Amino acid sequence: MTYCEIPDDGTIPPPIVTHDAPSRICHWASVICVLALIVSGYFIGEPLPSVGGDTSELYTMGDIRFVHLAAGQLFSAFFLFRVYWAFRKKGYARQMFLPDFWTKSWSDGIVAQVKWNLMLLPRSPRYVGINPLAATTGLLLYVLPAVLTILTGFAMLAEVAGHDSWQYRLFGWMMIIFPNTLDLHLVHRVCMWIIVFFVCLHIYIAIRDDILSRQTLISSMLSGERLFRR
Repeated sequence: MTYCEIPDDGTIPPPIVTHDAPSRICHWASVICVLALIVSGYFIGEPLPSVGGDTSELYTMGDIRFVHLAAGQLFSAFFLFRVYWAFRKKGYARQMFLPDFWTKSWSDGIVAQVKWNLMLLPRSPRYVGINPLAATTGLLLYVLPAVLTILTGFAMLAEVAGHDSWQYRLFGWMMIIFPNTLDLHLVHRVCMWIIVFFVCLHIYIAIRDDILSRQTLISSMLSGERLFRR
């Protein structure tokens, strides 16, 4: 599906369904999981200082690790389902996983969106689905780091679970690529910071475009319908 830009002829298009219910559920569930992963992952890398009290009753870091592992496995499940659903439905969500970078509409759209973000255009382009710049940055700053985070995360879990675990059977091959455990942890954490940067950028662009552009973004991920303005 190529990028569908709405012609700037002065008319207001009717509302268009851009995100179906499964895509919206996966999106918001992934938001919760990512927040839990970022916070718990940070404290795993930078543990809390000693906490007063009876050590036999304290399990703070164990609880943080449990939250991280549970959120990571849920995030992986939602991520895999969203990839499957995007290609099964062949809708606009597929654009984030496979941008049509071989088309002229992609290159022209990138230039137009960059100009709009730099406030060099008086009015924003309007797209039915995901605009080319958002799809490309989503792939580079979210999809690929998320894949690496999932793979390295399960590989680190396989180290703890042992060679006879299902984690090691499925992800033990990551040890060949990263034979040094420190490298495995480094890649995992770098990908986390890339996702943190993407989350901040995504929130800023979504709020900015919802206010200044001629189409809705945040509400379209809540209701599924995208509204347009002249």
